[in-house]
Amino acid sequence: MSSLPRRAKCVAKAPTSELPSFLNSSSESEEEEEEEWEPENKIARRPRLPTKTEAKTKKAAAPRSTVARKMVKKVAIKEEMDVSFPNAPVEDNKMQLLKPKEENAGTKPKSLNRAPEVPKKIEINAFQGRNQNSSVNDEKPSTSVPVVKQEKCEEESAFDEPPSKKIKLNACPEGKPVKNLGGKKIKEEFEMNWDIVQALSETTNVEPWVCANLIWLFQEENTIPFIARYRKELVNNLEADALREVQHALEELRTVAKKTHTMIQKLKKEGKLSSCLLKGLLNCRTLEELDHVSAPYKTGSKGTKAQRAKQLGLEPAALSLLQNPVELNLFSYIRPNTKGLANIQEVEAGVQHILADIFAKDKDALDFIRKLCQQRYISIQSTLAKVSSKNGNEKDINKFQLYHEFSCNIKNIQHHQILAINRGENLKILTVKVNIPDGVKNEFCWWCVNERWKPKQFLKPDFMRLLRSSVEDAYKRLIYPLLCREFRSKLTSDAEKESVMMFGRNLRQLLLTSPVRGRALMGVDPGYKHGCKLAIISPTSQILHTDVVYLHSGQGFREAEKIKRLLLQYNCSTVVIGNGTACRETEAYFADLIMKKYFAPLDVVYCIVSEAGASIYSVSPEASKEMPDLDPNLRSAVSIARRVQDPLAELVKIEPKHIGVGMYQHDVSQTLLKATLDSVVEECVSFVGVDINICSEILLRHIAGLNTNRAKNIIEWREKNGPFINREQLKEVKGLGPKTFQQCAGFIRFNQEYIKTFCSNKKNELGSRALLTKAGALGKKKSKLPLCASQQPNPLDQTCIHPESYNIAMRFLSLIGGNANDIGKSDMQQKVNVVIQKEGLEGTAKRLNTTVHTLQLIIDGLTQPEGYDIRTDFDKPDFKRSIVCMEDLSVGAVLTGKVENATPFGVFVDIGVGKSGLIPVRSITEAKLSKMKKRRSLGLGPGERVEVKVLNVDIPRLRITLDLMRVL
Repeated sequence: MSSLPRRAKCVAKAPTSELPSFLNSSSESEEEEEEEWEPENKIARRPRLPTKTEAKTKKAAAPRSTVARKMVKKVAIKEEMDVSFPNAPVEDNKMQLLKPKEENAGTKPKSLNRAPEVPKKIEINAFQGRNQNSSVNDEKPSTSVPVVKQEKCEEESAFDEPPSKKIKLNACPEGKPVKNLGGKKIKEEFEMNWDIVQALSETTNVEPWVCANLIWLFQEENTIPFIARYRKELVNNLEADALREVQHALEELRTVAKKTHTMIQKLKKEGKLSSCLLKGLLNCRTLEELDHVSAPYKTGSKGTKAQRAKQLGLEPAALSLLQNPVELNLFSYIRPNTKGLANIQEVEAGVQHILADIFAKDKDALDFIRKLCQQRYISIQSTLAKVSSKNGNEKDINKFQLYHEFSCNIKNIQHHQILAINRGENLKILTVKVNIPDGVKNEFCWWCVNERWKPKQFLKPDFMRLLRSSVEDAYKRLIYPLLCREFRSKLTSDAEKESVMMFGRNLRQLLLTSPVRGRALMGVDPGYKHGCKLAIISPTSQILHTDVVYLHSGQGFREAEKIKRLLLQYNCSTVVIGNGTACRETEAYFADLIMKKYFAPLDVVYCIVSEAGASIYSVSPEASKEMPDLDPNLRSAVSIARRVQDPLAELVKIEPKHIGVGMYQHDVSQTLLKATLDSVVEECVSFVGVDINICSEILLRHIAGLNTNRAKNIIEWREKNGPFINREQLKEVKGLGPKTFQQCAGFIRFNQEYIKTFCSNKKNELGSRALLTKAGALGKKKSKLPLCASQQPNPLDQTCIHPESYNIAMRFLSLIGGNANDIGKSDMQQKVNVVIQKEGLEGTAKRLNTTVHTLQLIIDGLTQPEGYDIRTDFDKPDFKRSIVCMEDLSVGAVLTGKVENATPFGVFVDIGVGKSGLIPVRSITEAKLSKMKKRRSLGLGPGERVEVKVLNVDIPRLRITLDLMRVL
């Protein structure tokens, strides 16, 4: 059973006797529990009895007046309205609150005969119904909720910050399902016969306790970057890609539940809803299942064959054939003047349609045939359509040459093959079918007649023939098409998800390309007729000069003088060429001049960069706002240069799907594609971080928790009040409440040198004004001057440490004897190493009452040098001085190149010959990837430099096959 390994794994992670409730939430797992565990439905309805004894003992230990208890209870109920997750600003106190519980947990195995019910009831209440009204808690003061909240209130009352402004978070032991102290529940809007946690776990292969935590985190509007960085202990250190997969799976399950309940309400109004149908609908987990169950009841012009037969009154005859065939007389149903009942053949046909409908909707029958299909060879076949072979475009037909006679097991078919077949089918070039062997049909029919629908009494030969024909009709007309739809839908869905995920991985790799800072760049947008557009930008991305040169119309020599003059004038030694029309000729032009040392004394190098989306951006409102006086044709040259100087800041201005990495992006779900790519952009911008005082509004809106309006408000605040001094000032911005601040604060950076300079200037200005006031120059009325003392810069604001962990960071600094002003210096690294080597990471975390993940994040933040950028670990653009032609390639030659795009069937590499070569996926093995490059998938991403060997050069078809030697 699938839940058993998960349970064992989960218990191993948390060495206590408490078992996570998610492992026992389904009805299947109840059979494996001890006798003392109660069924889920009983537990869900009861108040949390196990904690009642704790509450009583606490009250006895610390008696209070009635008035005091009521006040505490009111505060507790009020605070339940905003409950979040660990590491609040007051985390050290909360961890102390949890510490006695952890100690008790360690001693619980001594009394196992009494304890098992405690964790189960607590955690099922905590996760499976989070929308419990506070009024319910008000009616049951004997539970532990007010008492726990009472302690929490006492802890928080020691802080000066108003309760309404705090981000209230619950601490939880690492690697265990969170226990919500507020007693709220995760309650889905639409209840189904399956548990959302268990279903999500089975769909994504993620442990149930992680799924439960994620459901709650997403419900509380936590963003993926925030969860991936600051809530690692709650999600078992899952990466952002895995979090996105869980989020998409959760949305799909909720969509099924929502559509199911919509269908139930509709059928209820029409009077078609029976208890059997209701059960079938509530069992559906996919849209295909829902469509199959509800299809006969949808309003149509004619209705189904079974519905029409029922309208003729043949349903009793069909049921009688299965239950009481001895008394059945089909001749009594004949009505000569009624269509459908005119003769015995029509009556039998009507009974057959009703029986086939019953068989096709039977859950056991569908489960049986699905299990059969898993054990047999099911193939998907594509052939050239007859119509297209006669009338189709030969060029389009040749694109699908591989699939003219194609057959593959559905278990082995590749994702890109599915997408190609689907595209060919949509273009009416290919005909596609799923081939299920006859053995499946024969075994299914035998099982139905002899086991599942075996008559209770002896059947006459005619009735037995009718039963067999009904089963065959059910399979051929209803079940086989359903299976084909399910297989095709599942294959397409998986292929689309893989395509979108690969697009996301490629986009992340591209966005995190290491920036080339500190040098002026010349961007070149190549062209023939309208010339090559040039733009020179400064090391700070300011536009220094724009021009147009005509290199390919016989004026190349004269234009070379202009280019040389511009490069010398602005001391620019790097040329960035877009890879669009005339790229190859423009590259050859610059390579020739560089080889002749024409630009001496400058040592000029060039690189090729993708210009995908540059033309779309150049006519966008953002470009018009940013470069209002510049011609759109020249804006694209500026964008090309900035893509090398700071790829992330430039590429976020372009809609992700126009960046040009990925596969079959126009064939996949556009909603899923947009959601995934936007999430990847948010992840990249957040993890890199932005300097709040210099970043653009476009970049700022992609920070986790922010949007267009909030980014605009931040910019307006900055223009009105001057630069931000510390992260706390973000709370003063309109629209940035505690939740938004929690999500975005950790990803916003502050340049400490700039802020110190600003503060010192401000202090001098205030000092001079104070002297003037004292001398009477400003009169008797004193002006209200802002005091810089209340807005002191915080050195921790330049790190990735979240404000909720500042108090832990300061205690850690005290522990190692460090100073916040020494962040990023070598002394800090030495002090950290001394303490960690002495006590270990876990020992230090326990001493500070925090989790290992939070402590590791604090150590990273304190030891990373000032201005640290995660992109420095990624590859830089490949600068060149010479050019190689495709004709110069020879089989066996070893070259270096840069990955341009990655697909499920291979990786395209730019080796500098104008045409990308393909490394087939079979050549990318784990042994060829360095330890630093190994990841969950063996895919290489755009921007990575590789060493390859040429296996084949097909000049007529412009194809180069490569073998991966190693990753550089």
